Amino acid sequence: MAFTVVGKSVARVDAIAKVTGQAKYASDFLERNMLVGKILRSPYAHALVKNIEVSKAKALPGVEAVLTYKDVPQNKFATAGHPYALDPKHRDKEDRTILTNKARFVGDAIAAVVATDELIAEEALKLIEVEYEVLEPVFDPEEAMREGAPKIHEDCERNIVSSTGYEIGDIEEAFKEADYIFEGQYETSIVQHCQLENHVACAYVDSDGRIVIITSTQIPHIVRRIVAQALGIPWGRVRVIKPYVGGGFGSKQDVCLEPLVAAMTLAVGGRPVKLELSREECMIDTRTRHAIRYKIKTGVSKDGKLIGMHIIAISNTGAYASHGHSILMAGGSKFRVLYPMKALKYEPYTVYTNLPVAGAMRGYGSPQITFAVECHLEDIARKLNMDPIEFRKKNLVQVGYVDPLNGNVVRSCGIRECIEKGKELIKWEEKKERYKNQTGYRRRGLGMACFSYASGTYPAGQEIAGARIVLNQDGSIQLQIGAAEIGQGSDTVFAQMAAEILGIPVDMVHVISTQDTDITPFDTGAYASRQTYITGMAVRKAALEVKEKILDFACSMTGIPAHALDIKDQNIVYKDTGNVVMPLSEVALRSYYDLVSAQPITSDVSNNARVNAYTFGATFVEVEVDIRTGKIEILEIYNVHDSGKIINPQLAEGQVHGGVSMGIGYALLEQMLFDEKTGKPLNNNLLDYKLPSIMDIPEIGVAFVETFEPTGPFGNKSLGEPPVLPVAPAIRNAVLDATGVAFNRLPLYPQRVFEKFKEAGLI
Repeated sequence: MAFTVVGKSVARVDAIAKVTGQAKYASDFLERNMLVGKILRSPYAHALVKNIEVSKAKALPGVEAVLTYKDVPQNKFATAGHPYALDPKHRDKEDRTILTNKARFVGDAIAAVVATDELIAEEALKLIEVEYEVLEPVFDPEEAMREGAPKIHEDCERNIVSSTGYEIGDIEEAFKEADYIFEGQYETSIVQHCQLENHVACAYVDSDGRIVIITSTQIPHIVRRIVAQALGIPWGRVRVIKPYVGGGFGSKQDVCLEPLVAAMTLAVGGRPVKLELSREECMIDTRTRHAIRYKIKTGVSKDGKLIGMHIIAISNTGAYASHGHSILMAGGSKFRVLYPMKALKYEPYTVYTNLPVAGAMRGYGSPQITFAVECHLEDIARKLNMDPIEFRKKNLVQVGYVDPLNGNVVRSCGIRECIEKGKELIKWEEKKERYKNQTGYRRRGLGMACFSYASGTYPAGQEIAGARIVLNQDGSIQLQIGAAEIGQGSDTVFAQMAAEILGIPVDMVHVISTQDTDITPFDTGAYASRQTYITGMAVRKAALEVKEKILDFACSMTGIPAHALDIKDQNIVYKDTGNVVMPLSEVALRSYYDLVSAQPITSDVSNNARVNAYTFGATFVEVEVDIRTGKIEILEIYNVHDSGKIINPQLAEGQVHGGVSMGIGYALLEQMLFDEKTGKPLNNNLLDYKLPSIMDIPEIGVAFVETFEPTGPFGNKSLGEPPVLPVAPAIRNAVLDATGVAFNRLPLYPQRVFEKFKEAGLI
């Protein structure tokens, strides 16, 4: 299919606003006499609040309100940013209150202050006196699951949030049929999103008595519902405005601040209050990525075919459920399509501990399970003395495969082409031969890993999206979508989609980037790599409706049948010849001002997508390992994707660069550390938490294998999250290739690597 705008690297529609500083973020919204909110946090990982005395804090000049659990509704609510479920059994676990009288991690919100400025608010926090009954904490999920372990939530037996899994086929029969049985254990770390913009929200009560919240969020419409639930008020009494957002990566797919800042404004008579977290606060009391332990047992035939796999996954969800078990279930569903086998048993456990809350983070459970499975397959290939690529190719999915549990169909699949392209780019065969018999302390190796992912959440979750288009008098359009632009470039690709259908340049598509729950069409938000695929369907639908109305109006003006007309280069043209009939602007002007037939041309649509599309790809990496120091240097890395039709190649490449960088940090550096006895964070700042800098990131190779996905609005599939998935296992597999030592726990930082080499006798 030939496109004129789709598939081109047009400039981002928000680029000028961002680079010139004109873009307004949540922190830039300053109301007159804005008050400041601050939070008192528990110094203990597990403790009951026996008594709390706030009179001294209230007496401090400049303090407008002090809130404890006694001053706010105690309605339990879920913070996870998922669509509402009519069936109560499908809703997220409601285990949070606005403020608590039982601390469940170091940093839990015990009280809050509203003051005229930040210094007074911080001074007031020091004057609040809290008497705690310190309880025994538990930080390890396997310890937390044991009988007699400290109970973190009274209604949760053995601290298990959920253990729902699945079984395809008969796993015991599959193991009997297999010629070989292999087992392995793998573990990932707790990491932080570290997005550029900290969490911030402002709230006030408007003249109609409604609460208005301006917040840095990925999910404005869901925030509205959760705030109302937390306060016990009708949903329509809350209005949420999402301005420009400085990144989220999933941490803003949770409702972290908004219920509290809403309670703060109510406590001061509706006056505006800003609640902005410091970086240190963000790192302990927003969200982290789940640390997960995997035990995998796999049956394989003599010729290298996977027969069956049993995976036990134990996830540390921290003190509250947040996205909780959804993370484990999502990871367990998205990987399984890649290597179909006779039997697959997935046994997941999501467990409370007294650590900061884990939630959504780029990949949503898939980076963890991709690490475990791709490392495990690499280990099996080595034990079978098979080339790891050939071993994978024997087991890869084919077009037409139907997932037996959710019914999703693989309608497009370029995984084999991705592997071949990656092999060629990194010169796999040539370097494998060159590095065969290495000695010395500096050794090189090659590694690779594959992935599969989805485009949205259907059928596990609802996938609804809205779009609104208004044709302006000059032939340009206003495009309004409920989908949240959070830096990934979605507004730009939506503009390209609308421009493609309506035959106008992208600069004539005026995208309303701010989402406002009073005004913008309903959309569940930015997550699950869904927007270009799911919201793209709504944009396409709205643009086609506008196009039909334009051609009908042109027909009324000219007498030429609408089916014989098209729109191209801002002109109404004959479909067959391309000859110009009249400028689009003339039709647009008349639609507003014709004395007889004026009717402004608009569309306002919603689309409920009941399909999903699988995306595939692979990472290839070459490393050099210094055995004496444990330092791993990435020499080359290539991330190759089948994401269907690429809408904007430059934006797509940017997504891959960002994802690979995050994957490198996940593999080599990043982990949140806590005191083993107290649970206090040891590195919740950007000095001690080791993020990769520009000096740590090599040249990143990006390649695409363009398939055409028939369910996608323009043949496209997901791309936002997939780049991060295969990076860590590819690096680990390259280190194994270089040294013969398998690292089954992330991250591979120098001390851990050095100690393992020493244990293996290389030093």
